[in-house]
Amino acid sequence: MTPRQPDASMTRTRLTLFDTTLRDGQQSQGVDFSVDDKIRIAEGLDALGIDYVEGGWPGANPTDSAFFAAAPRLRHATLTAFGMTKRSGRSASNDEVLAGVVNAGTPAVCLVGKTHDFHVGTALGIPLEENVENIATSIRFLKARGREALFDAEHFFDGYKANPAYALECLHAALKAGARWVVLCDTNGGTLPAEVGRIVGEVIAAGIPGERLGIHTHDDTGNAVANTLAAIDAGARQIQGTLNGLGERCGNANLVTLIPTLLLKEPYASRFETGIPRDRLPDLARLSRLLDDILNRVPNRAAPYVGTSAFTHKAGLHASAILKDPSTYEHVPPEAVGNARVIPMSNQAGLSNLRERLAKAGIEVAPGDPRLGEILAEVKAREDRGFAYDGASASFELLARAILDRLPKFFEVERYRVTVERRLGPKGATVTVSEAVVVARFGPERVMSVSESHDPLTHADQGPVNALSRALAKDLGPYQSYIADMKLVDFRVRITSGGTEAVTRVLIESADGRGRRWSTVGVSANIVDASFQALHDAIVWKLLSDGAPVPGEPAHAATLLP
Repeated sequence: MTPRQPDASMTRTRLTLFDTTLRDGQQSQGVDFSVDDKIRIAEGLDALGIDYVEGGWPGANPTDSAFFAAAPRLRHATLTAFGMTKRSGRSASNDEVLAGVVNAGTPAVCLVGKTHDFHVGTALGIPLEENVENIATSIRFLKARGREALFDAEHFFDGYKANPAYALECLHAALKAGARWVVLCDTNGGTLPAEVGRIVGEVIAAGIPGERLGIHTHDDTGNAVANTLAAIDAGARQIQGTLNGLGERCGNANLVTLIPTLLLKEPYASRFETGIPRDRLPDLARLSRLLDDILNRVPNRAAPYVGTSAFTHKAGLHASAILKDPSTYEHVPPEAVGNARVIPMSNQAGLSNLRERLAKAGIEVAPGDPRLGEILAEVKAREDRGFAYDGASASFELLARAILDRLPKFFEVERYRVTVERRLGPKGATVTVSEAVVVARFGPERVMSVSESHDPLTHADQGPVNALSRALAKDLGPYQSYIADMKLVDFRVRITSGGTEAVTRVLIESADGRGRRWSTVGVSANIVDASFQALHDAIVWKLLSDGAPVPGEPAHAATLLP
């Protein structure tokens, strides 16, 4: 299935994309970008084709100030500094906050100002007309210094509903003073799509041109993307948002969802164009994952377009239809956004799922091969014991190869031991120490690895599973170079049955320097043993995928996986 291509004869309206991940997104709980992080994200946004990259608020914190001092050279995007309109009781030239924003040296500056009469009286404590004058004076100050000026109309939708005449007066003041864009902000995130569409239409009817009007929404009702689309439908032409919907409280409008919607979905694909070429759209998933890697968090599997579950088809009926025509259960081709189709194995699987999954792993099996039924039966039997292969595709591939007698034997773990000791440490404090020993064979070679688990900074114990993981990866003999770029990015534990015979399921997600991610599973009554199974599978899959040689066999014996 191919998305409809816009008619080349149609004149499409330009939409401007404004990213505020580095400023508004940085206000997310638990987010603390370094200068290097900000530079990497800014460069990624620029390469994608974003029009404006808002880098932060110079002077508000040392990191933002350092970022602007070392500002990256952007080829496409306009680097933008953020600040607020001047304070009452002083001139624009004597306002140190405004001066700090201007001194950042960016070609564009976005200033936030109050447009809700309640906030002007309560938060600022000044007359309404004085706030309007502060807005106009601040914008004129920027224009006089050669900056492109943008005005973020804070709390605009609440302000418009309370006092439309005053909210509009603030917009007109900014526009008359020379603002290139005035941006309507749903700061509290409580406005709904129908309201956004109606109000944006009324704002344009009141004399604010749509080609100078932006929209900035928050996701407190789960409607940030829908609100943004409603604003576009009503005539707004600048879109503000963040990567992965990062932002304060519930987040901002998610550009990773909005961008493919605008490029691939009608009527937007035919009516509008952006600065992002269609051939760069597949880079979107990689940029989304880059942000999650920087934040050291697991990507949202259910994220539209780019999540690992976005094109995953678990039910046998769905998988059978997908094999005939992907459009039966996919609204766009996964590769259009840099994603991939997944047909997982589970106890709901049929032969359609199985053959598709094996083919994707590079395993060709004749349709009538009885071992297909054996694989399916084994998967279902194991899932009955607590395994979960729909979330552990790498372990499934290894299981299938073993049954088909196509699994190379790279190494054998002869034995392992994990100990946990609790003892008195310095100054009488109780400390816990975990240690692991792994003995492995590589053909005639035998290697013993020993590791303990502690945080290199705090020296606190990180647990027996961490110790086992370190020992297993510490010395893998001839395969050490193959796993050097491998890291564990997620570790999940679930108890699948209760009582004294409880069974533990461990799911591990790993990643490597090539940007690949793969998941493995282990099940046991012992959490350490379940973890060992998943860790072992993760390493074997990595060696298999990289074409590592098998002891005593020709170097080409191990198959290189896609």
